[in-house]
Amino acid sequence: MKNELKVFENNNIRSVYDEENDKWYFSVVDIIGVLTQSPEPRKYWSVLKSRLKKEGSELTTICSQLKMKAIDGKFYKTDALDVEGCLRLVQSVPSPKAEPVKLWLAKVGYERMKEMADPSTAIDRARETYKKLGRSENWIQQRMMGQETRNKLTDFWKDHEISEGEEFAVLTNIIHQEWSGLSVKEHKNLKGLKSQNLRDHMSEAELIFTALAELSTRQIAESENATGMVENKASAKKGGKIAREAREKLELQTGQKVVTNNNFLPNKKPKQIKNKGNK
Repeated sequence: MKNELKVFENNNIRSVYDEENDKWYFSVVDIIGVLTQSPEPRKYWSVLKSRLKKEGSELTTICSQLKMKAIDGKFYKTDALDVEGCLRLVQSVPSPKAEPVKLWLAKVGYERMKEMADPSTAIDRARETYKKLGRSENWIQQRMMGQETRNKLTDFWKDHEISEGEEFAVLTNIIHQEWSGLSVKEHKNLKGLKSQNLRDHMSEAELIFTALAELSTRQIAESENATGMVENKASAKKGGKIAREAREKLELQTGQKVVTNNNFLPNKKPKQIKNKGNK
Protein backbone atom coordinates (compact mmCIF):
# COMPACT_ATOMS: atom_id res chain seq x y z
CA MET A 1 0.00 0.00 0.00
CA LYS A 2 1.30 3.43 -0.94
CA ASN A 3 -0.10 6.61 0.62
CA GLU A 4 -0.28 9.72 -1.54
CA LEU A 5 -2.06 13.07 -1.71
CA LYS A 6 -4.03 13.90 -4.85
CA VAL A 7 -4.93 17.50 -5.67
CA PHE A 8 -8.38 18.54 -6.87
CA GLU A 9 -8.89 22.31 -7.25
CA ASN A 10 -6.49 23.16 -4.40
CA ASN A 11 -8.01 20.46 -2.18
CA ASN A 12 -5.83 17.59 -1.01
CA ILE A 13 -7.51 14.19 -1.19
CA ARG A 14 -5.78 11.39 0.66
CA SER A 15 -5.33 8.25 -1.39
CA VAL A 16 -3.78 4.81 -1.14
CA TYR A 17 -2.55 2.75 -4.04
CA ASP A 18 -3.03 -1.00 -3.65
CA GLU A 19 -0.24 -2.45 -5.77
CA GLU A 20 -1.46 -6.02 -5.41
CA ASN A 21 -4.89 -5.22 -6.87
CA ASP A 22 -3.69 -2.24 -8.95
CA LYS A 23 -6.34 0.09 -7.50
CA TRP A 24 -6.50 3.59 -6.08
CA TYR A 25 -8.55 4.12 -2.93
CA PHE A 26 -9.65 7.59 -1.80
CA SER A 27 -10.66 9.01 1.58
CA VAL A 28 -14.45 9.24 1.66
CA VAL A 29 -14.34 12.17 4.07
CA ASP A 30 -12.03 14.12 1.76
CA ILE A 31 -14.28 13.47 -1.26
CA ILE A 32 -17.30 14.55 0.81
CA GLY A 33 -15.44 17.72 1.78
CA VAL A 34 -14.86 18.60 -1.88
CA LEU A 35 -18.44 17.84 -2.90
CA THR A 36 -20.18 19.64 -0.05
CA GLN A 37 -17.65 22.26 1.07
CA SER A 38 -18.96 21.38 4.52
CA PRO A 39 -16.89 22.53 7.52
CA GLU A 40 -17.66 19.13 9.08
CA PRO A 41 -17.34 16.52 6.32
CA ARG A 42 -16.95 13.69 8.86
CA LYS A 43 -20.32 14.52 10.39
CA TYR A 44 -21.88 14.81 6.93
CA TRP A 45 -20.52 11.37 6.00
CA SER A 46 -21.74 9.85 9.27
CA VAL A 47 -25.31 11.03 8.62
CA LEU A 48 -25.16 10.00 4.94
CA LYS A 49 -23.77 6.57 5.82
CA SER A 50 -26.63 5.93 8.24
CA ARG A 51 -29.17 6.91 5.60
CA LEU A 52 -27.54 4.71 2.96
CA LYS A 53 -27.51 1.73 5.34
CA LYS A 54 -31.25 2.12 5.94
CA GLU A 55 -31.80 2.26 2.18
CA GLY A 56 -29.80 -0.94 1.73
CA SER A 57 -27.14 0.75 -0.42
CA GLU A 58 -24.08 -1.35 -1.28
CA LEU A 59 -21.91 1.75 -0.89
CA THR A 60 -21.46 1.28 2.85
CA THR A 61 -20.54 -2.39 2.49
CA ILE A 62 -17.79 -1.82 -0.11
CA CYS A 63 -16.01 0.79 2.03
CA SER A 64 -12.52 -0.30 3.03
CA GLN A 65 -10.78 0.70 6.24
CA LEU A 66 -7.32 1.85 5.20
CA LYS A 67 -4.66 3.67 7.20
CA MET A 68 -4.26 7.26 6.06
CA LYS A 69 -2.32 10.18 7.47
CA ALA A 70 -4.32 12.58 9.64
CA ILE A 71 -3.63 16.23 10.48
CA ASP A 72 -1.60 15.20 13.54
CA GLY A 73 0.81 13.29 11.28
CA LYS A 74 -0.30 9.88 12.54
CA PHE A 75 -1.99 7.15 10.50
CA TYR A 76 -5.53 6.06 11.32
CA LYS A 77 -8.00 3.68 9.73
CA THR A 78 -10.19 5.70 7.39
CA ASP A 79 -13.23 4.91 5.26
CA ALA A 80 -12.00 4.61 1.67
CA LEU A 81 -13.50 3.76 -1.71
CA ASP A 82 -11.99 2.78 -5.04
CA VAL A 83 -12.75 4.81 -8.17
CA GLU A 84 -15.98 2.91 -8.87
CA GLY A 85 -17.13 3.37 -5.29
CA CYS A 86 -16.31 7.07 -5.38
CA LEU A 87 -18.40 7.47 -8.52
CA ARG A 88 -21.33 5.91 -6.66
CA LEU A 89 -20.68 8.24 -3.74
CA VAL A 90 -20.79 11.27 -6.04
CA GLN A 91 -24.24 10.17 -7.23
CA SER A 92 -25.45 10.15 -3.62
CA VAL A 93 -24.37 13.71 -2.85
CA PRO A 94 -26.10 16.62 -4.62
CA SER A 95 -23.29 18.96 -5.58
CA PRO A 96 -22.25 21.32 -8.41
CA LYS A 97 -18.84 19.64 -8.13
CA ALA A 98 -20.23 16.24 -9.12
CA GLU A 99 -19.22 16.27 -12.78
CA PRO A 100 -15.74 17.79 -12.23
CA VAL A 101 -15.06 15.18 -9.55
CA LYS A 102 -16.18 12.36 -11.87
CA LEU A 103 -13.84 13.58 -14.60
CA TRP A 104 -11.01 13.94 -12.09
CA LEU A 105 -11.48 10.38 -10.83
CA ALA A 106 -11.41 9.02 -14.37
CA LYS A 107 -8.25 11.00 -15.07
CA VAL A 108 -6.52 9.63 -11.95
CA GLY A 109 -7.07 6.07 -13.17
CA TYR A 110 -5.74 6.88 -16.63
CA GLU A 111 -2.67 8.67 -15.25
CA ARG A 112 -1.79 5.64 -13.12
CA MET A 113 -1.70 3.43 -16.21
CA LYS A 114 0.68 5.89 -17.92
CA GLU A 115 2.93 6.07 -14.85
CA MET A 116 3.27 2.29 -14.75
CA ALA A 117 4.46 2.33 -18.37
CA ASP A 118 6.74 5.35 -17.85
CA PRO A 119 7.47 6.45 -14.22
CA SER A 120 8.90 9.80 -15.41
CA THR A 121 5.35 10.90 -16.27
CA ALA A 122 4.58 11.10 -12.53
CA ILE A 123 7.29 13.75 -12.11
CA ASP A 124 6.07 15.64 -15.17
CA ARG A 125 2.51 15.54 -13.86
CA ALA A 126 3.58 16.93 -10.49
CA ARG A 127 5.36 19.82 -12.22
CA GLU A 128 2.30 20.59 -14.33
CA THR A 129 0.05 20.50 -11.25
CA TYR A 130 2.25 23.01 -9.43
CA LYS A 131 2.34 25.26 -12.51
CA LYS A 132 -1.46 25.26 -12.65
CA LEU A 133 -1.50 26.24 -8.99
CA GLY A 134 0.61 29.28 -9.83
CA ARG A 135 3.95 28.21 -8.37
CA SER A 136 7.12 29.75 -9.84
CA GLU A 137 9.73 27.67 -11.66
CA ASN A 138 12.20 28.28 -8.83
CA TRP A 139 9.67 27.12 -6.24
CA ILE A 140 8.83 24.00 -8.26
CA GLN A 141 12.51 23.14 -8.67
CA GLN A 142 13.11 23.50 -4.94
CA ARG A 143 10.02 21.45 -4.12
CA MET A 144 11.12 18.61 -6.40
CA MET A 145 14.70 18.66 -5.08
CA GLY A 146 13.39 18.67 -1.53
CA GLN A 147 11.23 15.64 -2.29
CA GLU A 148 14.24 13.77 -3.64
CA THR A 149 16.15 14.60 -0.43
CA ARG A 150 13.17 13.41 1.60
CA ASN A 151 12.95 10.14 -0.33
CA LYS A 152 16.63 9.36 0.27
CA LEU A 153 16.11 9.92 4.00
CA THR A 154 13.04 7.69 4.22
CA ASP A 155 14.84 5.01 2.18
CA PHE A 156 17.61 5.07 4.77
CA TRP A 157 15.06 4.80 7.59
CA LYS A 158 13.37 1.81 5.95
CA ASP A 159 16.73 0.02 5.76
CA HIS A 160 17.58 0.78 9.40
CA GLU A 161 14.65 -0.60 11.37
CA ILE A 162 12.32 2.40 11.17
CA SER A 163 8.69 1.62 10.37
CA GLU A 164 6.60 3.70 7.98
CA GLY A 165 3.73 5.61 9.50
CA GLU A 166 4.03 6.64 13.13
CA GLU A 167 7.81 6.25 13.47
CA PHE A 168 8.41 8.21 10.25
CA ALA A 169 6.10 10.92 11.62
CA VAL A 170 7.92 11.06 14.97
CA LEU A 171 11.35 11.48 13.35
CA THR A 172 10.03 14.00 10.83
CA ASN A 173 8.54 16.05 13.65
CA ILE A 174 11.82 16.01 15.60
CA ILE A 175 13.72 17.32 12.57
CA HIS A 176 11.11 19.99 11.91
CA GLN A 177 10.93 21.11 15.54
CA GLU A 178 14.72 21.38 15.73
CA TRP A 179 15.21 23.53 12.62
CA SER A 180 12.06 25.68 12.74
CA GLY A 181 11.20 25.88 16.43
CA LEU A 182 7.70 24.59 15.62
CA SER A 183 6.19 21.14 15.40
CA VAL A 184 4.69 20.16 12.05
CA LYS A 185 1.20 20.69 13.49
CA GLU A 186 2.10 24.13 14.87
CA HIS A 187 3.62 25.15 11.52
CA LYS A 188 0.44 24.07 9.73
CA ASN A 189 -1.67 26.02 12.22
CA LEU A 190 0.51 29.05 11.68
CA LYS A 191 -0.24 28.89 7.97
CA GLY A 192 -3.94 28.19 8.47
CA LEU A 193 -3.73 24.72 6.91
CA LYS A 194 -5.93 21.72 7.63
CA SER A 195 -5.66 18.67 5.38
CA GLN A 196 -3.24 20.41 2.98
CA ASN A 197 0.37 19.28 2.65
CA LEU A 198 2.58 21.67 4.62
CA ARG A 199 5.44 21.52 2.10
CA ASP A 200 3.11 22.56 -0.71
CA HIS A 201 2.57 25.82 1.18
CA MET A 202 6.15 26.56 2.21
CA SER A 203 8.16 29.43 0.83
CA GLU A 204 11.37 28.71 -1.09
CA ALA A 205 13.35 29.47 2.07
CA GLU A 206 11.27 27.11 4.21
CA LEU A 207 11.71 24.36 1.62
CA ILE A 208 15.47 24.92 1.51
CA PHE A 209 15.90 24.72 5.28
CA THR A 210 13.64 21.66 5.47
CA ALA A 211 15.82 19.98 2.84
CA LEU A 212 19.01 21.04 4.63
CA ALA A 213 17.73 19.56 7.89
CA GLU A 214 16.79 16.28 6.23
CA LEU A 215 20.00 16.07 4.20
CA SER A 216 22.06 16.71 7.34
CA THR A 217 20.05 14.12 9.26
CA ARG A 218 20.63 11.45 6.62
CA GLN A 219 24.35 12.09 6.26
CA ILE A 220 24.85 12.08 10.03
CA ALA A 221 22.80 8.89 10.36
CA GLU A 222 24.80 7.26 7.56
CA SER A 223 28.12 8.23 9.13
CA GLU A 224 27.01 6.72 12.44
CA ASN A 225 25.09 3.82 10.87
CA ALA A 226 22.13 4.84 13.03
CA THR A 227 19.74 1.93 13.51
CA GLY A 228 16.40 1.91 15.31
CA MET A 229 14.45 4.79 16.83
CA VAL A 230 16.84 5.78 19.62
CA GLU A 231 19.85 6.28 17.36
CA ASN A 232 17.85 7.90 14.56
CA LYS A 233 16.19 10.32 16.99
CA ALA A 234 19.67 11.48 17.97
CA SER A 235 20.62 11.94 14.30
CA ALA A 236 17.38 13.83 13.65
CA LYS A 237 18.14 16.29 16.44
CA LYS A 238 21.69 16.85 15.18
CA GLY A 239 20.54 17.34 11.59
CA GLY A 240 17.78 19.72 12.59
CA LYS A 241 20.19 21.71 14.75
CA ILE A 242 22.51 22.32 11.79
CA ALA A 243 19.63 23.80 9.78
CA ARG A 244 18.44 25.85 12.77
CA GLU A 245 21.86 27.45 13.23
CA ALA A 246 21.96 28.31 9.52
CA ARG A 247 18.44 29.77 9.72
CA GLU A 248 19.30 31.93 12.72
CA LYS A 249 22.42 33.30 10.97
CA LEU A 250 20.40 34.18 7.86
CA GLU A 251 17.68 35.86 9.90
CA LEU A 252 20.33 37.89 11.76
CA GLN A 253 21.83 39.09 8.49
CA THR A 254 18.57 39.87 6.68
CA GLY A 255 16.30 40.88 9.54
CA GLN A 256 13.61 38.64 8.01
CA LYS A 257 12.02 35.52 9.47
CA VAL A 258 12.30 32.29 7.50
CA VAL A 259 9.25 30.62 9.05
CA THR A 260 6.15 32.64 8.18
CA ASN A 261 2.36 32.35 8.13
CA ASN A 262 2.25 32.79 4.34
CA ASN A 263 0.46 30.12 2.33
CA PHE A 264 -0.89 29.54 -1.18
CA LEU A 265 -4.52 29.10 -0.18
CA PRO A 266 -6.92 31.05 -2.43
CA ASN A 267 -8.78 33.85 -0.66
CA LYS A 268 -7.91 32.60 2.81
CA LYS A 269 -5.95 34.39 5.49
CA PRO A 270 -3.55 32.36 7.66
CA LYS A 271 -4.04 32.29 11.39
CA GLN A 272 -2.14 34.79 13.47
CA ILE A 273 -0.51 32.77 16.23
CA LYS A 274 2.74 33.18 18.08
CA ASN A 275 5.69 31.66 16.22
CA LYS A 276 7.81 30.18 19.00
CA GLY A 277 10.64 29.44 16.60
CA ASN A 278 11.22 33.06 15.61
CA LYS A 279 11.52 35.04 18.82
